[in-house]
Amino acid sequence: MNLSLFDPPSPGFDRTGLASRLRKLASQNIWIGTSSWKYEGWLDQIYTTERYVTRGKFSRKRFEAECLAEYAETFPIVCGDFSFYQFPTPEYWQRLFASAPAGLQFALKVPEEVTAEVFPRHARYGPRSGTVNEAFLNADAFQALFLEPLLPYRDRIASLILEFGARSTPPNEFVGRLHPFLDKLPRTFRYAVEVRNRLYLQAPYFDCLRERGVAHVLNAWSKMPPLQEQMAIPGALTADFTVARVLLREGRAYEQAVEAFSPYAEVRDPNPEGREALRALIRRMREERRTALIFVNNRFEGNAPQTIEAITADAAADAAADDAADDASIGE
Repeated sequence: MNLSLFDPPSPGFDRTGLASRLRKLASQNIWIGTSSWKYEGWLDQIYTTERYVTRGKFSRKRFEAECLAEYAETFPIVCGDFSFYQFPTPEYWQRLFASAPAGLQFALKVPEEVTAEVFPRHARYGPRSGTVNEAFLNADAFQALFLEPLLPYRDRIASLILEFGARSTPPNEFVGRLHPFLDKLPRTFRYAVEVRNRLYLQAPYFDCLRERGVAHVLNAWSKMPPLQEQMAIPGALTADFTVARVLLREGRAYEQAVEAFSPYAEVRDPNPEGREALRALIRRMREERRTALIFVNNRFEGNAPQTIEAITADAAADAAADDAADDASIGE
């Protein structure tokens, strides 16, 4: 990728204003960021092209190694999806946390070695494709291979997310296996559970999480109910913090979104209902004074920063209106 040092920034994208709104929301414990961060489509929006130029050319290697520090100039939090695919080494964690300011918070996905009951039928799994995972919900392995290496960075980790795919296991059986696993986990970290089977969104599942202070992840996904429906389920907010991951429009497959939206340089399919659900969530979290961790994926509309820019602009307007109403009531 060869870029001119004089390429103009994307018109209309106010990075400074976005950063200011996000900092204000974070001060109210509404933390908003993106799912992953190494996207060249965000150049001249979130990222400054010139910072990654070596010998007159854009350096992808330099960009991927250094862009997290610039990401943190706008966003207060990020969701690390990369850890879903591996147990990162202590050396990797050291490099990662050293590459960003200490104030940047992380939510990290737990490796699928812990959450996949059966490995998907996909070429990248090699001989394990379609086989039963013997380490499924193995709390001892999870602690030794994932939690212990993260202990030095626990103050920078907002939550660990356990993602369970579109499983066919009956709901009661799933909850029966989840229950003892969660009981074994140390309270050093905050945990959240993301399910992608709408049949699991029932009282036994929510009760299991609530009894252990674990959050249910409100997730916009192709085969899940829309966010607004999940938010309306009685008991869906199971902890003193809430996690929302805005990933896909309902009914759209992941592969379709990748093909339609890459390289994620602009919003291509606005989702008014999804945006309004996020604004409603922000309002509710502010009113209930509940911590919220909200992550937007490029594959939701095409460009996560622009989605967040639109949502937070409206959230700021809502907050200003609320403040004005409060001032008026005090003056009466």
